[in-house]
Amino acid sequence: MKKLMLTITLIGITCFTGWAQQDAQYTQYMYNTMAVNPAYAGSRGVLSIAGLHRSQWIGLDGAPKTQTLNFHSPVSERVGIGLSIVNDEIGNGTNQETYFDGVFSYTIPLAREAKLSFGVKASAHLLNVDFNKLANYNNEASSLGLSNIDRKFSPNFGAGVYYHTDNAYIGLSVPNFLKTKHFDDSSSSTSFLAEERMNIYMIAGYIFDIHPIWKFKPAALVKAVSGAPLQVDLSANFLYNEKFTLGAAYRWDAAVSAMFGFQLTDQFLVGLAYDREVTELGGTRFNDGSFEIMLRYEFLTRYKRVITPRFF
Repeated sequence: MKKLMLTITLIGITCFTGWAQQDAQYTQYMYNTMAVNPAYAGSRGVLSIAGLHRSQWIGLDGAPKTQTLNFHSPVSERVGIGLSIVNDEIGNGTNQETYFDGVFSYTIPLAREAKLSFGVKASAHLLNVDFNKLANYNNEASSLGLSNIDRKFSPNFGAGVYYHTDNAYIGLSVPNFLKTKHFDDSSSSTSFLAEERMNIYMIAGYIFDIHPIWKFKPAALVKAVSGAPLQVDLSANFLYNEKFTLGAAYRWDAAVSAMFGFQLTDQFLVGLAYDREVTELGGTRFNDGSFEIMLRYEFLTRYKRVITPRFF
């Protein structure tokens, strides 16, 4: 068990040459779209604030935890701006990454209901790695030739395009274009090299009005990164009476998920999700699955009382 904890921590921190780290993942990405595609900023038509917490592999000491906080709003009919903060850690703080993103979008009306948005973002990335928090495993960490990293700063930038109507959307984005290398010491004999590579995202969804008080939305997220398997998330959500959302999702060869959302008021939304691994890791006694909670608050005005479409 001790060796397993060290192994999982090191996998989260670094990888062998030729492998690749991936961005933090979210089951409720549909409520956190700006973290995936900067062109989404301002698309809801009001100032929107959302926070999300994800605890992965509950029951496993040192498993990944992620928190996000984002703000975005239109500032004119065509321009949107946003700010996103992501904190990602593994190994009880052994590896901690914080991202600060400033986002800008520009929207072109194509028809009465169709819009095409372009987005860019500038990012600041801070990395902390403290192997002293693995006090029982100093010998193992030292034998790999790894040393602590203290607030290493890395800049980055990303871009995306997002097409949407009242009942459909599709987007393509690259949140981070620049590669960042860690533990890259040519004087060391270690074979470890962590490299954050370019992730390419595609999102799409469609809303079907199946009944006056029921809506159905199938959606997909595809994420590709060199050196890692293609990730495909498929989801199906039902919205009842503009208040309750019930859904399920499948992450290809990885996990199945259940989702629930409740629109407390026109302004306040609560979302919950639970994942269960379908890999061998999911059957272990120390892994109770992954859990997410999401809160979103929107500042409506007398000119914009209802968000349409609420589903995205």
